[in-house]
Amino acid sequence: MKVSSLIAALLAAASVSGAPPAHAAPAGASGSDKPKAIPVYGVQVVRTTPHDINAFTEGLFFLNGYFYESTGLDGHSSVRKVKLETGQVLQRANLPPEMFGEGIAPWHGNLVGLTWKSQAGFVLDLDSFDTKGRFGYPGEGWGLTHDDTELVMSDGTPDIRFLNPNTLIETHRIHVTAQGKPVDQLNELEWVEGEIYANLWQTDRIARIDPKTGEVVGWIDCKGLLPAKDVIPEHTDVLNGIAYDPATRRLWVTGKFWPKVFEIKLVRR
Repeated sequence: MKVSSLIAALLAAASVSGAPPAHAAPAGASGSDKPKAIPVYGVQVVRTTPHDINAFTEGLFFLNGYFYESTGLDGHSSVRKVKLETGQVLQRANLPPEMFGEGIAPWHGNLVGLTWKSQAGFVLDLDSFDTKGRFGYPGEGWGLTHDDTELVMSDGTPDIRFLNPNTLIETHRIHVTAQGKPVDQLNELEWVEGEIYANLWQTDRIARIDPKTGEVVGWIDCKGLLPAKDVIPEHTDVLNGIAYDPATRRLWVTGKFWPKVFEIKLVRR
């Protein structure tokens, strides 16, 4: 979702394409050439809360006691304010039917959002969800988050873009690699304690990325997080959606058409 009048045009959302298993070394590597193994973390469920089973989750963040969620699919895309404890949608703005909603992030009273292939984004007022602007950008829009000074955007490639949040102009980008090999299909993003967490589309893994180097410094394995009894064949989709509260250090994940949001803790394997 891109900005517009108030905000200048933006510059030019999981499988690990070409990324090796967490402890594998590239062919021929040995001795001092062997890349450092990437730590793998499992997850421990702290608690679960309800989630709209018809929400095709694309973006998720936590702010002031509420989840904010964007959903995708042409004709069904929306931005929502959701009650954490019950999953109740308290506020909703539908996107135009031709737009496929993607990642969202808050910035100083605004909500900035991406769309998939429209090369168009939007800015909403965070309180009212009124539209404040539109903007364009090259390529696809996938995930969106922010650090203290910039917006952080994924586009399905191994590159992550950093954007000036006031002008939406790209300031720089990083190339994401795992043991020297590019990692693409980076989807929903969340800034967590100085790292970028990224869902890898069509997998049960989350990459922990160093924002300075682009290196994957950890894998989070969420396989089996959603119990089999909660999986609806031909409806339940992939893991996607990460939210973090820095004040309490709570971390949540969910998925597309999942009936639950999981608060989790990481367990080193």
